[in-house]
Amino acid sequence: MRILIIEDEQPAARRLIKLLLEIDHSNEILEVLDSIEDAVAWLKIMPAPDLIFLDIELADGKSFEIFKQIEIQSPVVFATAYDQYAIDAFKVNGFDYLLKPIDPKLLSETIDRLILSKNQESRLDFSNLEDLIKVSKAKKEYKERFLIKVGEQLKYVPIDRIAYFYSDSSTPYLQTREGRSYIVDFSLDELNSMLNPKDFFRISRKFIVHHSSISEISTWFNGRLKLSLNPTTKLETLVSRERVKEFKAWLDN
Repeated sequence: MRILIIEDEQPAARRLIKLLLEIDHSNEILEVLDSIEDAVAWLKIMPAPDLIFLDIELADGKSFEIFKQIEIQSPVVFATAYDQYAIDAFKVNGFDYLLKPIDPKLLSETIDRLILSKNQESRLDFSNLEDLIKVSKAKKEYKERFLIKVGEQLKYVPIDRIAYFYSDSSTPYLQTREGRSYIVDFSLDELNSMLNPKDFFRISRKFIVHHSSISEISTWFNGRLKLSLNPTTKLETLVSRERVKEFKAWLDN
């Protein structure tokens, strides 16, 4: 099977490749792409793959934008960290999905179903999927506290004490308003689905910020924005050019 992977987190992509090859060594991974722009460019010139694995959140926005720019001829399996409401939305539309972290058994079952249905019509109606995701988010109850380990003890941090989340050397942390950092047990992808989008915004692959933690916003090179956060951080806090418009809309509520 010729497989295209569109995923912007390299550890997740590597794990998916490993699982696919364990299922069948003859599976051919055509490419791993990490952005809407690269995906559209690839799909315009290359023959349609037998299967596409697609993450929801990509480096330059939500993957739904791909379907607005090009007609997809291949079956699509979404890899998602969204909650049960969103999964129900996928089911309504007849999509295949896998919840991160991907379960090897469920992945194998998905591949089997796709092989059995390979002669069926593969083009799907993606037109209202984004609306269904928005509805699902409106119904969701967001995380109110995080349990963390401090030495040999456990403590919890209420959401109203958290200034931002960040990733450093692939390790995810939460930063409290008092300036304390703690390792958390969730990736930024997973955290992004747990947090109320009215309060938190993912500005880049490495940062999810609370609006009250932003002390200053400056224009930057190539149409990006640079944020000053409170508490301060030595890591780069840039809003990518592709997310600037959405970021401004979020700030404007």
